[in-house]
Amino acid sequence: MAGHTDQPGFRRQYDAELHLLDRQILDRDGMPVANVDDLELAVRADGRIAVAALLCGPGALGPRTGGRLGRWTEAIWRRLRPDADPQPGRIDAALVTGTDSAVHVSASAAELGVDGLERWVRRYVVDRIPGANRAG
Repeated sequence: MAGHTDQPGFRRQYDAELHLLDRQILDRDGMPVANVDDLELAVRADGRIAVAALLCGPGALGPRTGGRLGRWTEAIWRRLRPDADPQPGRIDAALVTGTDSAVHVSASAAELGVDGLERWVRRYVVDRIPGANRAG
């Protein structure tokens, strides 16, 4: 992300915990996508570590949370996923257009195709409760 310093809201270096983790991700239309639950890191050719992707959803949050709650979160998420080996939602760092109180990306939520924890809970837990989909 170092090459984007000419754009407003971009930093050459990030303190991942302060500037990225647990921030809301907003799509190109300003709509919420998910939270940054973890990061995928890569070692660059110059030996420095860079953010390769933002990870989101229970599959990323569970391992980061750790302990019994983290294992429980990830286990339930894995059990409810149809994939044999589900992976957390992943947003390539190249899509990040800026950061402020949120992380902004250049794609729409539909194009990103990631499940934030809120949408995941609604889809796999709340919507399965009898009567949850009825208005009133």
